[in-house]
Amino acid sequence: MNEKSRGFLRELYDAAVAAAHPDVCLPPHLPEPPQGRLIILAAGKAAGAMVEAAERHYLDVLGLAPERIEGVGVTRYGYAGPTRVVTMVEAAHPVPDRNGVAAAVAALELAASAGEDDLVLVLLSGGGSALWIAPPIGVSLSDKQELTRLLLRSGATISEINTVRRSLSRIKGGRLAAAAHPARVLTLAISDVPHDDPLAIASGPTVADPGDPAEALRILNRYAIEPQPAIAAALESAQDRPGPGDPRLAKAEYRLVAAPNLALEAAARLARERGWETTSLGADLEGEARDVGRDHARQAINLVREGAKPTVLLSGGELTVTIAGGGRGGPNQEFALGLAIALDGQPGVSALAADTDGADGGSGADDDPAGAFVFPDTLERAREAGLDAADHLARNDSTTFFEGLGDLLTCGPTRTNVNDFRAVLVDTGGNGDQLAPGGQQTDAGS
Repeated sequence: MNEKSRGFLRELYDAAVAAAHPDVCLPPHLPEPPQGRLIILAAGKAAGAMVEAAERHYLDVLGLAPERIEGVGVTRYGYAGPTRVVTMVEAAHPVPDRNGVAAAVAALELAASAGEDDLVLVLLSGGGSALWIAPPIGVSLSDKQELTRLLLRSGATISEINTVRRSLSRIKGGRLAAAAHPARVLTLAISDVPHDDPLAIASGPTVADPGDPAEALRILNRYAIEPQPAIAAALESAQDRPGPGDPRLAKAEYRLVAAPNLALEAAARLARERGWETTSLGADLEGEARDVGRDHARQAINLVREGAKPTVLLSGGELTVTIAGGGRGGPNQEFALGLAIALDGQPGVSALAADTDGADGGSGADDDPAGAFVFPDTLERAREAGLDAADHLARNDSTTFFEGLGDLLTCGPTRTNVNDFRAVLVDTGGNGDQLAPGGQQTDAGS
């Protein structure tokens, strides 16, 4: 039964990812070419695929001359693909590096060169906050790298982290759009953030920032982070923050082309086609990963006790991990471990938690796991393998735990990013009929 559940869970994940891939979601939103240049600026884990889709549209479908297009994009190492006109840069994520700085500087320079007849087409996706890195004067790259590491270990939410990032940047928080004035700016974004807030996606480089500059310092104080003197000085000084009504943003337009809810709906459709009931627990969940795992386990166990029809619990969002140990892992794997412990071998319940970009935490390598599977015999097999689930959770070492069971999902870069995908199967019948393709009956003994 584990393999049938594994296969179905992977199908649900693949359906969610496919619905949010740039090849599918981007072309319907691409505008007509401008009178002048088309300047394409892209950032995020989906940036490579977004640029390729845009190039096919303008060069092949519309027949636009290549010399009318300029651009630069940045994506995570291993996520770029072949492009014909736009220069693609690969950089580090989530801790930035010099490639990210070079890509941000190039984007700002191209934006600043735009004239009134040009169109600046900004293609954004999750990960852009770390990949477009342009520290303010006086703040070094090493300062921002250290601050990023501290924030990632603190348990701060992605919204809080991005608030700090926007306050320490020459490109985020509307500054890219301001640089492009008086050209028209159109942003097409794939959302990876709770509630699809444009200011949070890649830290809002093309939208007004109404925030309080002092909020970044309050966030650092909240998590007992002592910033370097240069960072403290930059946060305390007045920043050029384009706010609502700033005339430099008057010709800046923003559209979402894909979001977490779109991906969950695609998975839900597939599940219903196979005869499953579906329940969405929300596309915007936040919180400590292990705690959310326990909550999902509680809801699954309640369904079993109620004798509910076979049901798939679906959820998305972006969970956090407060790091106390030195192990390997990511929010989805830690969710899965917390879920497995709370389920305690509950029959009929299996699950997958994975990041839709193909990497959940990890070192930044192409073969980092996207997430992990949980089955009714997960804890039993762990004990047989000498793996202590509670100990691995305490050390934030979920990757080692699931690696030892062969239950990691490793799929490589998906080249899109609508954040976490979680599916919990509750099959109270226990015969797995609903796991067969098309809902066909299967041999209960197989």
